[in-house]
Amino acid sequence: MALKKPQRDLFDARADAVKKPPLADRMRPRNLEEFVGQEHLVGTHKILRRLVENKELISLIFWGPPGVGKTTLASIVAQATDAHFVAFSAVLSGVKDIREVIEDARNQLKYHGKKTILFVDEIHRFNKAQQDAFLHQVEDGTITLIGATTENPSFEVNAPLLSRCKVLVLEQLTEDHVKAIMTNAILDKERGLGGLNVEIRDDAFVLIASLSHGDARVALNTLEAAVMLVKPDREGKRIVTLEIAQEVMQRKALLYDKGGEEHYNVISAFIKSLRGTDPDAALYWLARMLDAGEDPLFIARRMIVFASEDIGNADPVALQLAVATKDAFHFVGMPEGWIPLAQCVTYLACAPKSNASYLAYLEALKDVREKGALAVPFHVRNAPTKLMKDFGYGMGYKYPHSFGGYIEQIYLPDELHGREYYKPTDNGFDKVIKERLALYKKGRDQVK
Repeated sequence: MALKKPQRDLFDARADAVKKPPLADRMRPRNLEEFVGQEHLVGTHKILRRLVENKELISLIFWGPPGVGKTTLASIVAQATDAHFVAFSAVLSGVKDIREVIEDARNQLKYHGKKTILFVDEIHRFNKAQQDAFLHQVEDGTITLIGATTENPSFEVNAPLLSRCKVLVLEQLTEDHVKAIMTNAILDKERGLGGLNVEIRDDAFVLIASLSHGDARVALNTLEAAVMLVKPDREGKRIVTLEIAQEVMQRKALLYDKGGEEHYNVISAFIKSLRGTDPDAALYWLARMLDAGEDPLFIARRMIVFASEDIGNADPVALQLAVATKDAFHFVGMPEGWIPLAQCVTYLACAPKSNASYLAYLEALKDVREKGALAVPFHVRNAPTKLMKDFGYGMGYKYPHSFGGYIEQIYLPDELHGREYYKPTDNGFDKVIKERLALYKKGRDQVK
C-alpha cells in the first residue's frame, strides 16, 4: 500500500516563508568568475577552466580541506556542461540508493539526452560494496563521478575506482581569499548582506578571517551570526565590532599582528625557547601563534630550519621529524593539525643542541669569498677523457672503499691544508662524530 503524501497546513507555509539558507549556501559561486581561490585549477588555461569552457565531462575526485570549494566546483561543472546533477552523501546513503541513482541516470540519458554527474560528498566513507556498486556505470559513461574528500584518496578509495578518476588537489584558502569572500558577501544585495547596511570594523574583519583557518564556510556563517547579533543603530546601520566578533567566535583577539612587530617578537620567543631547551615555554608560544591565527606551515618551516641549524648532528632524527611534521600537517590540516606540531615542538626543545654544521658552512663560505676559486687538487679531479688523464687528472686518487671505507688523503686545496670548519660538540650524537673525526684527522695530518 502506497503511503499518502502528508497534508500541508498553514504552519508549514509559515515555516517555508521564514526558512532561509545560511549565508555560506546563499553565496555559493554560480560560475568560475564568482569563484575565489584554487587558481591552479580554475585560472586561465588550467584544467577545470578548460573542462568547463569545453563542456567536457570526466570523473574527478576533489581532495582538500573543508570549506575550500569542493561541492561548489562540482556544481559549477554540472551547470556549465548542462548535466543532470545528483548530490549524494556517502554517510547517509547505501547500495539501494546508488542503484536508484543509476536507474535515474539511465533514464536521463535515454529520454532527455542528459549525462548525469553524481557528486559524492565524503567519498572516503564509502565501503567497498558501495564503491563497487557504481564502478561499471562510471566505466561505461552512464555516470560521471565527482567525489569530494578531506582524506588522501590513495588510502580511502579502492584502486579500480581511483584509476577511473582524475584526482585534483584543492589548497587551503589564504586569508586574503577569505577576506575577498567575506567582502563579496557584505556587498551583495541579492544573496548576501548588502541590504542590511552592514559596517564591520577592521579588527573584527581580520579576526574572523584569520580564525576561520582558510574555511570559507566558517567565515561566512560567523560573519552572518555577528551581523544578526547586532541591532541597527538610529541610522539603520549594523556595526560589527571586535567585541561582537569575539562573542560569536568565543575567542579573544590576542595581541599578534602577523605583519608587524609582535609577529616577530613571538616567533623569536618561540625559537629561543626551543634553543634554550624549555618545552613548556615553546608550547606556550606555539599556542599563542596558533590561537592568534598564524599560518601553521610558517611554524613548521621555522622548526625545520631550527632542527638543522640548532640541533644538527647532535640528533639527526630532529630534522626528519620536523619534515615529517610538515607533511603530517599537510595531510591532517586543522583543527587536529596542532597535535603533530606540539609533538615536534617538545622533541626539538628536549633534543641535544649543536650548531656546528651551521657555523662550519659560514667558515667555509668566508674562505671562499676571501681566497676566491682555489685550484682543485689534481688527484680529486674528474677524468672522463684520455686527454685529461694524460694531464694528470685523477692521478693518485685512492678509492676509500678499496681500503675498508677510509684512507688518509687530502681533499682541500693546498692553500687550505689542515683547515677545520666543522667542530662537533660533546652533545648527543655530535660526540660520536667528534671522536670519529679525531681518529681520521690524526692520520690525515701526516699526509702532505
